[in-house]
Amino acid sequence: QVQLVESGGGLVQAGGSLRLSCAASGIIFSIYAMGWYRQAPGEQRELVARITSGGSTNYADSVKGRFTISRDNAKNTVYLQMNSLTPDDTAVYYCNADFTAWGPPRDYWGQGTQVTVSS
Repeated sequence: QVQLVESGGGLVQAGGSLRLSCAASGIIFSIYAMGWYRQAPGEQRELVARITSGGSTNYADSVKGRFTISRDNAKNTVYLQMNSLTPDDTAVYYCNADFTAWGPPRDYWGQGTQVTVSS
C-alpha cells in the first residue's frame, strides 16, 4: 500500500517560512520523481517544485528563489522549504510521486496539507 503523508503546513505571517515534509512508504522511493503541487480555492492544481530521482530540480516561476525542494532517500522523505511567503502562496499543498521510466506509469498523491499566509 502506497502512502504519502505530508506534514508541516499551518498558518504563518507574510514574510515567514515553513518547511513541508512528505514521508513515503510502499514505493522504492529513490527511483521516483517527487513533486509538490498546490491548489488554491477556485484554482487548478499547479506544480510548485519537482525533484527527479537523480536530484535535478525545477520550480514554478512564482516560487523560484524562495522555495527549495530536497529529498532524503535514506528517510524516504521529500521536503519543501518555503521562505518569504506571501498570501498568494496560500493553498493546499500536495505531495506527488511519479515513475515513468519503464513499465506502466505510476503516480501517487498525498492527502494534502493546508498552508495559510496572512497579510
